[in-house]
Amino acid sequence: MKRVKKEEIFRVLDKIKNVSMLVVGDMMLDCFVWGKVNRISPEAPVPVVKVAKESYMPGGAANVVNNLMSLGAYSFMCGVIGGDLNGERLCSILEPSKVNLEGVIKINERGTIVKTRVIAHQQQVVRFDKEQTDQVSDKIIKEILHFAKTKINDFNAVIIEDYGKGLIQQKLVTGIIKMCKDSKKIVAFDPKLGRVFNLNGATVFTPNHYEGYSFAGLNIDRDDILYDAGKRLLNKFKTKYVLMTLGEKGMCLFEKGKKPFKISSSAREVYDVSGAGDTVISSLTAALAVGADIKVAAVIANYAAGIVVAKLGTATTTVDEVRTAVMQKH
Repeated sequence: MKRVKKEEIFRVLDKIKNVSMLVVGDMMLDCFVWGKVNRISPEAPVPVVKVAKESYMPGGAANVVNNLMSLGAYSFMCGVIGGDLNGERLCSILEPSKVNLEGVIKINERGTIVKTRVIAHQQQVVRFDKEQTDQVSDKIIKEILHFAKTKINDFNAVIIEDYGKGLIQQKLVTGIIKMCKDSKKIVAFDPKLGRVFNLNGATVFTPNHYEGYSFAGLNIDRDDILYDAGKRLLNKFKTKYVLMTLGEKGMCLFEKGKKPFKISSSAREVYDVSGAGDTVISSLTAALAVGADIKVAAVIANYAAGIVVAKLGTATTTVDEVRTAVMQKH
């Protein structure tokens, strides 16, 4: 198997700052409550967390945008928020990064999705979610497709990020793929377990191994049937590529008519996997958008994921961090 050269990786990394991306998906706000545990509650056998501080980060599709901006790529965000304080907070976090928020639609009667994680002594104690998952209206879908069409000449690629929270529907997916196919734009799709879409014409599909085996109709996650799973996914979703992430085992790239390309994980330690899939699809698609070979793009995504899983919380990485990791490990 041909090894990807460092020089190829560095050439792509140098170009990412010139790319523009459109991200369409379920926007969320990640809240982190930080504290310490010194005792167990007398009311129930649960820890009492003495809160020291709270912090907020973009989550879901908004974290994909955050990853892109951290890599130096310009981004358009397209999604929905509620007409509430958390929606305002999420936009205020994104605005300093110069994310284009013209495609964000506020729905007053819908609450912004918030995931709250309580962290004590650098370990997650509990997570609780506030969310509405009913499908958004056809009117909202039409508004998003109209926005994407008007901006089609301003971006190089589209990422569709499905978290199953009501925005991503077949009519939206079909519309985006068609307009991108007509304009020769890259389309990457990050799935939610159990939700199957017709992706015919999309560039790349990026399930994790749990999702990949499930979508392939295989109940056992085993190395000896990995290649069969990839073949089934290519036939089922009809994308040009499938990149399946394999946790601590790295990832595997599938392309019809070619041998699978397996990449070992670059992570030295796994501290927190929150948002790792967002990092994979953002770095992969940004690399493809500047003309990278799919194998080079996959290797870059693998290095980027290896960096963020060693960080606590919903983390991002930079081109300089990826370059350093390549120099040290490749």
